Amino acid sequence: MTSDAFYRHLTAELDTLLAAGLYKAERVILDPQGTHIAAQAADGTSRKVLNLCANNYLGLSSDAAVLRAAHATLDSHGYGMSSVRFICGTQDLHCALEHALSRFLGMEDTILYAAAFDANGGLFEPLLGEEDAIISDELNHASIIDGIRLCKAQRWRYRHNDMADLERCLQEAASRARHTLVFTDGVFSMDGTVAQLDAMRTLCDRYGALLGVDDCHATGFLGASGRGTHEYRGVFGKVDIITGTLGKALGGASGGFTSARREVTGMLRQRSRPYLFSNSLAPVIVGASLAVLELLERSTALRDKLADNTTYFRRAMHEAGLDIKPGEHPIVPVMVHDAALAQRLSARLLELGVYAVGFFYPVVPRGQARIRVQISAAHSREDLDFAVTAFTQAGRELGLLKQEQA
Repeated sequence: MTSDAFYRHLTAELDTLLAAGLYKAERVILDPQGTHIAAQAADGTSRKVLNLCANNYLGLSSDAAVLRAAHATLDSHGYGMSSVRFICGTQDLHCALEHALSRFLGMEDTILYAAAFDANGGLFEPLLGEEDAIISDELNHASIIDGIRLCKAQRWRYRHNDMADLERCLQEAASRARHTLVFTDGVFSMDGTVAQLDAMRTLCDRYGALLGVDDCHATGFLGASGRGTHEYRGVFGKVDIITGTLGKALGGASGGFTSARREVTGMLRQRSRPYLFSNSLAPVIVGASLAVLELLERSTALRDKLADNTTYFRRAMHEAGLDIKPGEHPIVPVMVHDAALAQRLSARLLELGVYAVGFFYPVVPRGQARIRVQISAAHSREDLDFAVTAFTQAGRELGLLKQEQA
């Protein structure tokens, strides 16, 4: 059969990935998401391990109050909508969550999506055309890249977090484009780098450009009250478009959103394809997300605990001799550089009771393989000490400790 060649080709490609140490295996978890999870081994047995790689920044994925809200919503509003929003898929809860997110983020209006990937995927094409320009950080998330590909606007990329290169792009676009949108990750998920939104706002104002940010790794915990990167950088209320997720700090289920002025969300409701052609966000997620926002508006205790945990862990890892990227974000990249070595480190950590996954090409550039640790407010000081001890032992065995390399 002619199709046999196609399947042989795929098999060869997969074998190549495996041989290069680039194959991404999926580990099975047997219980709810949390700081300690039961991970299934290849032989079917399981063991409890410390989880250091979830986006569960505030520890709310299995929080009792969030679960109660989810159960209550399941009883009051059902399981699913079986419809898109404009047909019969809009409940009062969807409107309530959109209002709550707008208030929390300091924006005028919000539109919900089934996933944050869809929020970025459906953002650019309805708003910008051939006469317009999009300027994007070279390390922006895949969802931003894919969303821009669907748009006919002219495109510029600036060097990562490089404001001089951004200004170059703005200067070039100013003479060619009707409208210009600069779009960046608020926090870059592989490095924990925080975008310079204050400097970007100044540049955008100078050249009459709009500023947009994907704040998936910031909403709920970055900034003094957890509003996000725009609060952290002192430009709260001064960003034109914010996309984000309900699938990380805000409960960790799924769902995304775009917050902006009503003219923007109004056009997205009319023309954004992922919104128009995807089922409405499940009511149970909407109800639980509302409970999360109420919790965060009452107190900053969780984001404060997260910040304290992050500072403690970063200092301890540095003192142990691990090569970590500097910063203040709870994403803590432990640099290994070699993909196969990152996989060996991850496997050894699992043997020592720590669940932390290796990242390598194409998720990060070649030669930049790492273990991406993500700290949670739910981690105890004992958890963090246990993790540092495991990293130190595994790092020593694999020759990764700086002082011992010297």
